[in-house]
Amino acid sequence: MQKTPITPGKGGKDRIVPFPGGFKEALAVHMTGMRKARAGYLFESARRRPYSDRGIRKILAKYAEAAGLAHPISPHQLRHFLLTWLKKQGIDDALIQPYSGHASRQSLEIYTRLAIGKAQAAYDQVIDKFPI
Repeated sequence: MQKTPITPGKGGKDRIVPFPGGFKEALAVHMTGMRKARAGYLFESARRRPYSDRGIRKILAKYAEAAGLAHPISPHQLRHFLLTWLKKQGIDDALIQPYSGHASRQSLEIYTRLAIGKAQAAYDQVIDKFPI
């Protein structure tokens, strides 16, 4: 079973960071290189310091541009995107909750509403064809 790192989140809450199984090997290779370089942090800038919030946003902006997105995406938006995507995949709230950092499942309702918004558009396109 793979271990999932826990990072402190907003307000001191712990957040579980999910990653796919293949990432474990890539992370191990990265960590080997970091040990050889005697790095102080798992992910550090060229100045041997941890990435700042601004640095992370710059990295995300670079990848958003490469992906053809019209606007950069923030770490918070990326987190919401992941949780909404998990909900759309049919993952139960009880399984999403540990990754969300929310204290209760009721807090996950926002992701249900976001997922339903897209479903509503699809519903609106076909409802007139309903045979009644």
